[in-house]
Amino acid sequence: MIFNKTGEVRDGFFVVGWSHNPIYLLKGKRPVLFDGGLALLGGVYREAITSILNGDSPRMVFITHVHFDHCGAVPYLKKAFPGLEAGASRKAGDILKRPNAINLIQKLSEGAANVLFEFDEAELVRDPFEPFEVDRVLQDGDVVELADGLTVSVLATPGHTWDFLSYYVPEKKILVASESAGCALSSGYISTDSLADFDVYLNSLKRLASLDAEILCQGHRYVYVDEDVEAFLQRSIQTALDFKAMVEDYWIREKGDLRRVFERIRETEYDPLPSPKQTEPAYMINLEARIKSVLNHLGLEKGSSL
Repeated sequence: MIFNKTGEVRDGFFVVGWSHNPIYLLKGKRPVLFDGGLALLGGVYREAITSILNGDSPRMVFITHVHFDHCGAVPYLKKAFPGLEAGASRKAGDILKRPNAINLIQKLSEGAANVLFEFDEAELVRDPFEPFEVDRVLQDGDVVELADGLTVSVLATPGHTWDFLSYYVPEKKILVASESAGCALSSGYISTDSLADFDVYLNSLKRLASLDAEILCQGHRYVYVDEDVEAFLQRSIQTALDFKAMVEDYWIREKGDLRRVFERIRETEYDPLPSPKQTEPAYMINLEARIKSVLNHLGLEKGSSL
């Protein structure tokens, strides 16, 4: 099964806010969130969480990485739910102390309004993103005790970014992997999101595929359930290898013209997609990093920006 909406996936595990850019909620005696969504949708997430928890509050938000669309609403939610702890990697905490990183998060967060067609202006939080403290530094191998016999295992799965963590709830076989598992677009194409390092990304992806997961949460749009989990992860591994081959082929065909390689992949991946889709500025930043991670892997290019 492929779950592509908000609501309960199974047994107290929910997609909340907006399926295109969700927060995940695990209900229980000690409810927790996974990822922090878009800053503009802070109020939408809060309303959905409040409705599901019926007066209770989430205790912790497990952050995969501090890109604008995965940590943006955390400052708002920490105010809305006093006592909410933010858990993330040490590298994520360091990034949140950099003024240039905060400026980029703010800029991309504001630009996301262009894809939020289904929301009324009154539903959007227009306050600029504010840096926040990582209350609990997490690292590979950590096991966080929740309640009801549930635990969250922390896995370092870098490659998309260097600060990336995935989260596995073994008792319910839930894997929150976000972009470290690849990201299926509305066209069905799986984006290989190796922004930092292609080799490291591929190794992280293979590690995720070795887990016994029955619910797989990617960063956007879809949750894969039961037999679709393994099928997706195996397809994502193959797509990563295909993306590497595509970059190499275009590099040769375009005689090392990085801009032309960029344009040809954009024409394949991004231009045909219907809205809502990733904002163009965010896509362009990511695509350049993805191409360069492959070229560096192949020893073809260490080069300059587009």
